Amino acid sequence: MTRRWFGSVRSRATLAATLVVAVALLAAGAAVLLSLRSDLTGQAESEAASAARAVAVELSDGRPYDKLTGLDEDDRPVQIVDGRGRVVAASEDLERVTGTGADTARPEDPGGRAGGDADDDADDSDDANGSDGPDDDDPAPRGEVDSDTDFSTGTATIDGTTADYRFAAVEVEFEDRGKFTVYAGAPLAAERSAVGTATTAMLIGFPLLLAVVAGATWLVTRRALSPVEGIRREMAAITASEDLARRVPVPATHDEVARLALTTNETLAALESSVERQRRFVADASHELRSPIASLRTQLEVGAAHPELLDLDGAVTDTVRLQTLAADLLLLARLDAGERPGDARFDLGALAREHAEGRAGVTVTADEVPVAGSRAQVGRVLTNLLDNARRHARSAVTVGVRAEGEWAVVAVADDGDGVPEADRERIFERFVRLDEARSRDDGGAGLGLAIARDVAVRHGGTLTVGRAPAGGALFELRLPRAQ
Repeated sequence: MTRRWFGSVRSRATLAATLVVAVALLAAGAAVLLSLRSDLTGQAESEAASAARAVAVELSDGRPYDKLTGLDEDDRPVQIVDGRGRVVAASEDLERVTGTGADTARPEDPGGRAGGDADDDADDSDDANGSDGPDDDDPAPRGEVDSDTDFSTGTATIDGTTADYRFAAVEVEFEDRGKFTVYAGAPLAAERSAVGTATTAMLIGFPLLLAVVAGATWLVTRRALSPVEGIRREMAAITASEDLARRVPVPATHDEVARLALTTNETLAALESSVERQRRFVADASHELRSPIASLRTQLEVGAAHPELLDLDGAVTDTVRLQTLAADLLLLARLDAGERPGDARFDLGALAREHAEGRAGVTVTADEVPVAGSRAQVGRVLTNLLDNARRHARSAVTVGVRAEGEWAVVAVADDGDGVPEADRERIFERFVRLDEARSRDDGGAGLGLAIARDVAVRHGGTLTVGRAPAGGALFELRLPRAQ
């Protein structure tokens, strides 16, 4: 069932589109959440850093811990830790805290200031020697605020409510008391809430969006593939009816499906033409074979009944004609089956002289021109051209072989009546004879020129007919020269 479901192009297209959109949405959602979280965390860090640096500046001025304004904030926990890790000051409502590096939340000694002990402010004006004590108006030692800010994440409990915070740490260093670290926190509740809301929206929206994408893709692909289904149904009907005259519907979309339909119709037309040509070939071959077979049978039957009337010469002629026709049909069948011509090299001029030798009235002028292919098939072309020229010539036939660029050219000319221009392509069709008034014995079966052109084409060449200088027909065979 699964294989059948995903065997559909529409199903696979829908699944692929849905997966692509799902991956894109997941990537985009993750990027949005990370960006949102980063922005909100950065905002919290900025608020925490501003609060920590404000307290650090007051602390560096020597202000007492209980006078620091940052310790009065209700929503921003502040903690001051000395160099030994002791909490020396903290927000009033801070109960517990993590992430600041201190073990406790509240200071052990809430009095004093970073520049000196609380006892330094006591009034010691009367001593045993009667001398004055330190003046309360003396400035406290100033500290240096570090320009760097460190960040950490932790929790803080204020008035019984625990929440997540982003803490900023700023150091203040005094020459006589060492380093103090001011921790100030900014709540991460907005970041958590925004990220949670966005995540919930994505979890609800993404499946709905994927469902819309899947449905839209399913409908679009069904509409896009409906012409293909029409083509398939028509092809099935053509196959069942064996009516090659039918054609598949061509949609008016001018797209790939329309081009597929046009190509399918062209293929059907070519197939119809090929089948019709084969049927005509079989019918013509049967007709051509019937005459010599019937004649030969008649002569043999007469000879059997009246031996003295047996025409042996006629029987031999009919047998030879029948043998030649069978050989031509067999060669055409091999050519139609795609028989490869081979790649043997031979001299076309020597082959022309060989096939013209012994023929009366034939003059040969041949250069040495190498070609590649089937020597026997090319020889058959030369034989057919010479037989045709000799049949139509009045007195002379000329054969010329020359090299012309990348081509080897064989020209066979006669001084007969020539071929009318309107028939110069038709004579290369099978079983076509222009001299129907002649007897079949003299005119042949009409296969010689068809075989000659088929062989020439399969060797990568051409065979054409024109007008000879003497007024007759000029057949020109062109074959690629061998390199």
